[in-house]
Amino acid sequence: MRYRLTFVAGVVLGYVLGTRAGRERYEQLKKSARQFAQNPAVRNTAETAAQQGRDIAGKAYHVVSDKVGDRMPDSVAQRVRALRERTTQGADEDDWGTSNT
Repeated sequence: MRYRLTFVAGVVLGYVLGTRAGRERYEQLKKSARQFAQNPAVRNTAETAAQQGRDIAGKAYHVVSDKVGDRMPDSVAQRVRALRERTTQGADEDDWGTSNT
């Protein structure tokens, strides 16, 4: 799915940069993209995917930390602790601006 999305984004970008239709077509594409991104169904799907990603990352961390144990570099362990503290403190948004709902 990620590769399809990347491909589609590349095609759209190439079209926008290479089009001879001019500014009017660019503005029309920009408006369509904004409407798509503001669609509640799209936003809910993106937030759900982000939440599932956080859940899976948390599970993966536990599995890896059980296997790796004390061999994890301190810099990685500190970063993970900082992220966990920020999450438990009830941060409303993550680095990408999506809510933690």
